[in-house]
Amino acid sequence: MRTLFLTQVLPYPPDSGPKVKTWNVIKYLARDHAITLVSFTRGDQSADVAQLLRYCEAVHTVPMERGLMPDGLAMARSLASGQPWMMLRDHRSAMAQLVDRLARASHFDIAHADQLNMAQYALRVSARRVLDAHNALWTLYRRLADTMPHGPKRWMLERDWRLLRAYEGRMVRLFDAVLAVSDEDRAALLDAADARREISVIPIAVDTDEVVPIARRADADHILHVGTMYWPPNIDGIRWFIDEVLPLIRTQRPGVVVDLVGARPPEWLVQLATRDPSIRVHGYVPDLTPYLETAGAFVVPLRAGGGMRVKILNAMAQGIPMVSTRLGAEGIRVEHEKHILLADAPEAFAQATLRLLSSPQYGATLAAAARRLVEECYDATAVGRHISDVYARLVMANAVPLRTATGGVH
Repeated sequence: MRTLFLTQVLPYPPDSGPKVKTWNVIKYLARDHAITLVSFTRGDQSADVAQLLRYCEAVHTVPMERGLMPDGLAMARSLASGQPWMMLRDHRSAMAQLVDRLARASHFDIAHADQLNMAQYALRVSARRVLDAHNALWTLYRRLADTMPHGPKRWMLERDWRLLRAYEGRMVRLFDAVLAVSDEDRAALLDAADARREISVIPIAVDTDEVVPIARRADADHILHVGTMYWPPNIDGIRWFIDEVLPLIRTQRPGVVVDLVGARPPEWLVQLATRDPSIRVHGYVPDLTPYLETAGAFVVPLRAGGGMRVKILNAMAQGIPMVSTRLGAEGIRVEHEKHILLADAPEAFAQATLRLLSSPQYGATLAAAARRLVEECYDATAVGRHISDVYARLVMANAVPLRTATGGVH
């Protein structure tokens, strides 16, 4: 079966949540499907394209450059049109032209939009269309707006989540199949669509043959956080942890080291690390192993978000004990005090972290149970099979006329 697979970020290297999810899906689907990958790129990613060609029949790319001027123009268009800024920000005529050219030159059975941003391009293809929603974006931005003080940023987020809700609902109605990663996201997508239709819940997966338990050091006692530092929910969570949780931890462990790993940390965090040597800001690192080896507690202090946290699944597969907010662990079948420690208030989060740091054996027990859960419920082979089944059902229904409605951003 020929599949046109559309991604907002090139899914290699698999060094962030969305890329891990998509990389594992492509690896599985490539067993039985001829995949033509179309993706935006950032900078020179020719070496990454070569890796993807191990699994894809062809890879086509369009450069994605962002900045204050194009973002401002997208906002002006949003204000004039009433369409969500986030979707307009990712509209590129070069991408639309590329998709049109490929659709004219080849027949595709499936057009797979990986994340909502790519739905506008999948609608240009005469094929069965699959929307793979990594999260329900409108709920993510509503939650993020709720964490912010009143001001221009909050106003923009509140405006955009309402526009995203309408847009996301329209896409759910237009696509032949919709995939959600959790029951919570499925409910949010149906709420946005204001319609009864089938949405398949297929969780994010990890390759448990590749992601294996880490041999942590016997004296592992660092606090570790991993996440892209330009993603607003991660920035909010880290600021909350440093301002409200860390001081409580330091009352019992004054010298505790906090390792913060993730691309493009904000300047305020970099400056804080220069004044406080126990807070170590590492930026992007190609190999997390040295930080995992010294981690006594992996923390996910997320207060806004949606979908599933791949970093939690990865850490579970790697055998690292964790503390997360309940929202951070949303969509994953973890049980408090069996696989992970869950806490939302600063005092509870601090006490849970201290519990792991002071009792390595207890942390190891949690981590072993978490690894077993990943093997049973979140292995890439089992999850990939569900997506392949969705493809098969759509192609079997090929006698039904294709939808001709469009809803992209122009």
